[in-house]
Amino acid sequence: MDATSDPLNIFRATCKEFLMLEGAPNQQAWEDQGFVDRSFWRKAGEAGLLGITAPIEFGGRGITDYRYSAALTEELVRADVSAPGFVSHNDVVASYISALGTSSQKERWLPDLCKGRKIAAIAVTEHSGGSNTAEMQTTAQPDGSNYIVTGGKAYITNGMQADLLVVAVKTPGGPQGSGISLLVIDGDAPGLSRGQLHKKLGWHASDTADLRFSECLVPKENLLGRVNLGNMHFLAAMPRERLSISIVAVTTAEAIMNVTLNHVRQRKAFGSPIGSLQYNRFDLARLHTEISISRLYANASIEKFNKGEFNTIEAAQLKLWTTEMQFKVADRCLQLFGAGGYMASSEVARKWTNSRVQTIYGGTSEVMLEIISKSLKL
Repeated sequence: MDATSDPLNIFRATCKEFLMLEGAPNQQAWEDQGFVDRSFWRKAGEAGLLGITAPIEFGGRGITDYRYSAALTEELVRADVSAPGFVSHNDVVASYISALGTSSQKERWLPDLCKGRKIAAIAVTEHSGGSNTAEMQTTAQPDGSNYIVTGGKAYITNGMQADLLVVAVKTPGGPQGSGISLLVIDGDAPGLSRGQLHKKLGWHASDTADLRFSECLVPKENLLGRVNLGNMHFLAAMPRERLSISIVAVTTAEAIMNVTLNHVRQRKAFGSPIGSLQYNRFDLARLHTEISISRLYANASIEKFNKGEFNTIEAAQLKLWTTEMQFKVADRCLQLFGAGGYMASSEVARKWTNSRVQTIYGGTSEVMLEIISKSLKL
């Protein structure tokens, strides 16, 4: 098949063109205001960039090949358009509803998510225990045909604008230390309030906010999946989420390396390009090798994911390796730009700040090490 007629290449070209026309020119304005305009979400939906995996009958593309989702993520990074909100919307929430929702639930929620008419968020993290569900304080008490939700969530991506929230709650009747369920809560539900827009170190256009539920009434028909089996649902979905984060990591590291190589070939010190100095040459050679290994690792993981063979341990290993590598590349490359790299307006500085959170969200590096070490029966 000719490369230009390959469906994946056509999709990637569509993503690239759309993001360069509709995303990149607006990114600075979005960073200044702290969120991506709703009009962009609608345009992305019209262009077929949302709900990639959602069934066709509910407005999606029905594409289960993860290479398509990865292509969108890669092009978001390359266009310097804020990625976390779209990863959360597409690879997390839409995937949860597609996998766990009833036909009625899919019909209610997916078309608006696929067309960008509504923005989605997943709310698990809490101030008291992070994303550790055993420490979760948000509860949902049955009350006739409803649940009464009380508690709060912290640092929620798309939290300020979300019209649809998949919220992890504690429900009665589950085993000790478990009993987690998922509820889909409308953004305008009575009893739901939002804190101020958080000002973050990086990803300034990715809106992040805390949520508060004060006797929030949620219909029982909004239960996603099975009651008290939320942890099992998380376990099944986590490999995809961590694969998504890893794709951001590898693509960002590649972009940082490209801009750095251009810089060190031109910037001179002591009469020579700084890239020709042995320490810098060797350091960049090592970093470039690690990035190349990470790309091969990520591509192999995508193949395993498509076959249904990518498990939780492998996802933890991939996320640990790629995100730690990403920040190392960002930190070392920024050093090569000197004072210019420390300026907030520089490309490498923006990528450095965006890189820092990668070893935190989706499970910290320390959590990844716990998961991996337990698999070694240590």
